[in-house]
This record gives sequence, C-alpha cells and structure tokens, in this order.
Amino acid sequence: MQTGAKRYLILAVAAAALVSLFSAHFNRYYLGIAIDIAINVILAVSLNLINGHTGQFSLGHAGFMAVGGYTAASLTIALSKVLPPAVMPVVFALALLLGGIAAALAGLAVGVPSLRLRGDYLAIVTLGFGEIIRVVLQNMEAVGGASGLKGIPSHTTVFWAWSLVAVAVYVVACLVNSTYGRGFLAVHDDEVAASAMGINPVRYKVTAFVVGAFFAGIAGGLYAHQKQFLSPVGFDFMKSIDIVVMVILGGMGRTAGVVCAAVMLTVLPEFLRGFAEYRMIVYALMIITLMLARPQGLFAFHKPRRTTA
Repeated sequence: MQTGAKRYLILAVAAAALVSLFSAHFNRYYLGIAIDIAINVILAVSLNLINGHTGQFSLGHAGFMAVGGYTAASLTIALSKVLPPAVMPVVFALALLLGGIAAALAGLAVGVPSLRLRGDYLAIVTLGFGEIIRVVLQNMEAVGGASGLKGIPSHTTVFWAWSLVAVAVYVVACLVNSTYGRGFLAVHDDEVAASAMGINPVRYKVTAFVVGAFFAGIAGGLYAHQKQFLSPVGFDFMKSIDIVVMVILGGMGRTAGVVCAAVMLTVLPEFLRGFAEYRMIVYALMIITLMLARPQGLFAFHKPRRTTA
C-alpha cells in the first residue's frame, strides 16, 4: 500500500469513527450537516480524479449523481414493499452499489464518444449530458417526473456516509499513486507526449470518468436516502458548478485540499443563515475573494507528490 493512500485511509477511517462515536450526542440538524459534508467530500474527491488528476474539465457531475440517486431510490422503494425491514440494510448497500454501477455506465456512455475532445469542447459536452439527464428525469413519470420521487426510505446514517468517504478517498488515492495511475498524471501533464510514449489518453480519460461517475452515483444514493425526496431541479447546472468550485478551491489534483474545501463550502452557508436574503450574496463574494487571493487553490501549499513511497 502506498504511503499517501495509507495516510488518507487512516485519516478517513478516523474521521468516520469519531463522527459515528459522537453522533448520539448531536441533534438531527448537526447530524444532517455531517452527512452533507460526507456526500460533498465523495463528490469532490471523485470529480478531482477527472478534473484535477487527469486534467479534464467536466461540468456534468450532477448528472452522474442523479443517475445513482434515482436508481438506488427506485430499488429501495420497490423492495421495501415486499421485503421485511430486517433485510433492508442489505438492500440499501446493494442499492448504493447498483446506483454507482448505473452512474458508471452513464460515465462510460458519455466518455467513449466525447473524450477525444479537450478543454472547453469537453466541458460543453459534459454540460449538455448533465442537462439531458435532468430533462429525461423531469419527464419520466415512473420516477415522479417534475414533481419528484417521494417516499424514499431513510437509510443514510453518519456511519454509512463517512465509511463510504473512507472508501472513496482510499480508492482514488490508491489509483492515482499506483503504477497505472501514472497514466492519469501523464495525460494531465502533456497528452501529446503521453501518446508518443505509448499511453492511450482516451483509455485513461474514460477510466477516470467511469470511476468518478461511480462514486458520484454512490453519493447520489446517500443523498436520496437522507433527504427522502428527489427532484430533477436538485441536479441542475448549478449543482455541478458547486462541485467544481470545491475542486478548484481546494487545489486541482490535491486530495487533502479538496476534502478541506468540501467541508468548508458545506459548513459556510450554514454560518451565513443569519444574513437571510443576503446569505448567497455574501457566500459568492467570499468565494470570489478567495479565488482572487489564492488562484492555485486555498489549500494548495505545495505541488502534489508524484512519486510512490
């Protein structure tokens, strides 16, 4: 096990254990914030694999989250009517897995035809894909259509959320710091040079999209079973922008920085609730100020390590 991946795993497991240990002493509001933080960390870490480590620019991450959320929620709603409550935790785990697989297939579907594109062109394609997902869900009466999917069982707990944070951080860190992961970094640094060395850039970009979409789908499943309601409006363009901001603010390609940014951008709006109607204005101004002062990322204090220890 690489030193970097091992360190991330230990920190993530410790955070999961501490939050779970003290969860009984907090009210539902604080537990909800803790789960929201975990979901955003998974989203940010998974997008960082695509945008940060591989050097792509995806604006459709909310679409993958929606696919995973609706798939997992539809499965648990259907099975909760015929299965006893004792087996529902197993069903929930299976639903999360299937939601992640469905999102990964969606990532493969968008990745194979479009990842020969670069930069702005790729961003536009992924943006269009995310909007297609939202519009399709908005017109599917089988999943509630525009009125949303209701009656989702409440299965997401602090333990589930933070345990999956540990898994996501560990898998991405291991992947990036592995021998195979050198290909992601090579594609990020210079795609032409990587091709000249025999590396297939499309293969690595598709892999990054599939893995990133898989964890976005799992995050969507956790989100669905926490809120107990899904609406296509919750997975619009602005949701994707929120995740991108976490990655950029934390520092592209820096896992620890992205995790810190996800925590900060989840907690910050809660502190600004006292400003009522001015809350989002203050929030936006703070983000602009931070990006002007630290364009390389708020938590980017040094270049990420490129070696395996």
